[in-house]
Amino acid sequence: MQKQKQYVIDALSMRESWRLFKIMAEIVDGFDTMSEIGPAVSIFGSARVPQSHPLYEQTEHLSKLLTDAGYSVITGGGPGLMEAANKAAYEQGGESVGLHIHLPFEQKSNDYLTVKSDYNYFFVRKVMFVKYALAYIAMPGGYGTLDELSEALVLIQTKRIKPFPIVLMGTEFWEGLVDWIKTRLLDDGFINEDDLDLFYVTDSPEEAVNHIKKHVIF
Repeated sequence: MQKQKQYVIDALSMRESWRLFKIMAEIVDGFDTMSEIGPAVSIFGSARVPQSHPLYEQTEHLSKLLTDAGYSVITGGGPGLMEAANKAAYEQGGESVGLHIHLPFEQKSNDYLTVKSDYNYFFVRKVMFVKYALAYIAMPGGYGTLDELSEALVLIQTKRIKPFPIVLMGTEFWEGLVDWIKTRLLDDGFINEDDLDLFYVTDSPEEAVNHIKKHVIF
C-alpha cells in the first residue's frame, strides 16, 4: 500500500514537472514570436459582439486610428471586438497581432492576423499583453476584459511595471465600475486618490488615441 501511494506521488510530481516545461516553452515561444513587434497597443473587449453592433464599428475606427498613428494592434485574436480591432489594422496594412488562448469555446482565431501566438495558460498570455504593449484600451467586455484591466492596474499601482496609458472606452458602460471604485475603494481607504489617475475614460476614439500619443513617445 505504501509503495502504491509513493508511486502515485511520484507520478503526480512528474506530471507537474512536465507542466513546468510546457509553461517555460510557452513563454519562450511567446518571446520569440513577439520580439519583432513594433510599438503596440493592446485592445480588449467582448468576443460576443456581432459585426452589426455599433461597438464593432467603433472598435474598427479606433484600430484604424491607432494603425495610422504607427502602432501595432494586439488583441486576444478571437471574434467580436477583438476581430474588429484586428480587421481594421489588417486592412490598413498594419501589424495585427492575436494572442490566441485555447478554450473549450470561442477558441477559433479570427482571419485578420499578421502575427499569431498561441497559449494554453492565461497567465503566460497576460505577460505578453503587458510586456509588448505601450498602452491598454478596454472596450466593453466581460470577465476576460476585467481580468486584463485589473492586471494592468495592479502592476502599475505596485510599480512592478512602468506606468502606461489605460483607456476605458464607453463612459456609460464603465460608469458603474468607476463610481464603485470611487465610492467604495477610495472612500473606504483601499486605494489612494492618485490611483484614480491610472485610467482615462472616454467615448471618443480620437481622444483615446490622442491620450496615448500624449503619454507614449516612440
